Amino acid sequence: MEKRLSKLIYIALLVAQGVVIGLLENMIPFPFGFAPGAKLGLANLITIIAIFTMKKRDSFLLVWLRLFLTTLLGGTLSTFFYSMAGAILSYCGMLLVKSLGPKRVSIIGISATGGFLHNVGQLVVASFIAQSWSVMLYLPVLSIIGIFAGIALGVCANYLLGHVATLRKFQQAYEKPLAPQKRFTQLP
Repeated sequence: MEKRLSKLIYIALLVAQGVVIGLLENMIPFPFGFAPGAKLGLANLITIIAIFTMKKRDSFLLVWLRLFLTTLLGGTLSTFFYSMAGAILSYCGMLLVKSLGPKRVSIIGISATGGFLHNVGQLVVASFIAQSWSVMLYLPVLSIIGIFAGIALGVCANYLLGHVATLRKFQQAYEKPLAPQKRFTQLP
């Protein structure tokens, strides 16, 4: 019971942090005039931490709660669809790249993948809404920003996972292999 409660509190705290970071980032004007609407995606730091500290089901719940609450508190229906497409595609892509293992891809590479795929997801929705694939011509500019932002967020996540005791505790509990279960056989 206590373990379940601490897990729910941990998820709630990460969701709250992600929502606050997302709302604060929406208030800050972004200095890239050549890429209108581009943002660093600072709230995705929480998603990266979740991927490394909790089960897939719980981290997916965190992504949905963060999307829903951020939209409810400071977005519109269209921003929800853009954010949802980017977040789900980047989340699935990061999980896929993470499955390659830590010897092949670091947390920084996983985060950079997420930054790139987030932009792809958003531009696919924009292409669907505009009914034109010409929107995808914006992808090279957004890709550069997304990859560099993903690298920066990966460095931050790597630092936090190594230096924050609570995150280390949850990461170790997540990574701890399940103890083999004893099988009782019936004697003849």
